[in-house]
Amino acid sequence: MASIKLILRTNQKDQTGKSPLYIRIIKDRKTKFITAGLKLKESDWDEAKQRVKKSYPNSARMNAALAQKIADAEGQIADMERKVKTVSIKKLKEAIKGKEVPNFFEYSRKHCERIKNNVSISTYKNYHAYLDKFEKWVGTKEVYFDDITVSLLMDYMSYLSNELKNGNTTQRYSIMILAIMFKEAIKEDLIPEYMYPFSKLKLKKDPSRRQFLKKEQFEAIINYKLDEKSKASVYRDMFICSIFAGGLRFSDVLEFQVKHFNEEERRIQKVIRKTGRMHQFKIGQLALDIINKYKKEDAEQDDFIFPVITNKELYLKNDEYRYTFIESANKAANFQLQRIAKKLEIPVKVTFHISRHTFATNALNNGMRIEHVSKLMDHRDISTTQVYAKIISEELDKAVDNYIY
Repeated sequence: MASIKLILRTNQKDQTGKSPLYIRIIKDRKTKFITAGLKLKESDWDEAKQRVKKSYPNSARMNAALAQKIADAEGQIADMERKVKTVSIKKLKEAIKGKEVPNFFEYSRKHCERIKNNVSISTYKNYHAYLDKFEKWVGTKEVYFDDITVSLLMDYMSYLSNELKNGNTTQRYSIMILAIMFKEAIKEDLIPEYMYPFSKLKLKKDPSRRQFLKKEQFEAIINYKLDEKSKASVYRDMFICSIFAGGLRFSDVLEFQVKHFNEEERRIQKVIRKTGRMHQFKIGQLALDIINKYKKEDAEQDDFIFPVITNKELYLKNDEYRYTFIESANKAANFQLQRIAKKLEIPVKVTFHISRHTFATNALNNGMRIEHVSKLMDHRDISTTQVYAKIISEELDKAVDNYIY
């Protein structure tokens, strides 16, 4: 026999101190929750009597409505248990709600597995990470699509902001991943379009800020004394190489192989990891010098230029290993670069990716046409590159303000 009780979910308390009220069903030691459509403060709810306290406005009407919901639920359960002796708790919930709605987490996990081979490993892992984050907050796997309402999402956003101190960008991605799952379920006709709650949310977006190093700053990094055999020296050289080789991302510099490099033409030709497009361009003299510094005389065509990847065969064959290795090596590179920047008192958080921004701003400052910068950075749309032109313009405005009276 199933048991029914009203539960105030205080673990989902919002910023006003109110918690959602749920109808809890327990059968065969399994639990399901159905929203009662009401939010209350703990001080307004009588747990023992299962009633809204008299001091609360319209308490009599609310208690009557809640009593009717419980009676309807008990009636549905009794009818089903008379008809089917082995009825599942899932079926009981579906009967009470009046329609079959998929479990959000079950569907989302299965969807992630279906698209696993069609997206990057980082995208696949991010989907799971954001789903885990939401599941941890909700406190149960038993969440159905229609349980995820505008009110619930607003409470979740409040939690992300106030409790986790997530910035606007992280909050935005946390919600967007959930929205993607809803859109896919709608495409498959598993849920109706009216169940999509995200159009009523306002997601803030942090303004785009691209930090970069000025010429004297990256020159100071170039000239900084390091043990030539140290990892710090290797990562510093990779960083400088990127600045003078079109601002290539960390994974692409890490994966430089002998076959990618044409010394006579001073040209690099390789498939870019992020875009999957073949990219070829001429590199600067300093990048050439760094590559020759690490290139071994007896190197084979598939040997890596920089001595970071230790297991070439595993790296090239195993996607999971490659993803984990790139992530770990990138963190190590950022750690070393930030140590150097701190000792040089550079007031910028120096990460490897800043080499990309530094290349673009330096090239534009030196008079390179924006179309050429866009091509070298392998941008699909020149509007992406125009962000750097705006940075140059802002820097020029500051120079005028500071030096022209």
